Amino acid sequence: MARKDRTAEAAEEKAREKWMARFQVRLAMQPGVDRAVVLQAVKEVTTHCADTGEKSPQTAYGDPDAHAVRTAERLVPADIAARAKRQGAAVDKLGSVLKRARDVTGL
Repeated sequence: MARKDRTAEAAEEKAREKWMARFQVRLAMQPGVDRAVVLQAVKEVTTHCADTGEKSPQTAYGDPDAHAVRTAERLVPADIAARAKRQGAAVDKLGSVLKRARDVTGL
């Protein structure tokens, strides 16, 4: 019986780690999110799960992608997120122009 308990615990831990990894990646991809925001959000999730006794952030927060979006909206000021979106769009546009220039010149 103890072996089954360890196997179940290992599976729960792996699921928790997978959820946290996906949450962190998706959060980092949100406009205006920096390292400090990611660290704060991870601490919030970890603390909540420890305080409530919930082993699974999936149970507490649901889908990691959706929670990342909600967390970014809550932790990143709207003006910073908007500026990051504009900068990202400008970088994307420049990359597109450079690609076309390479295609034309054959470089």
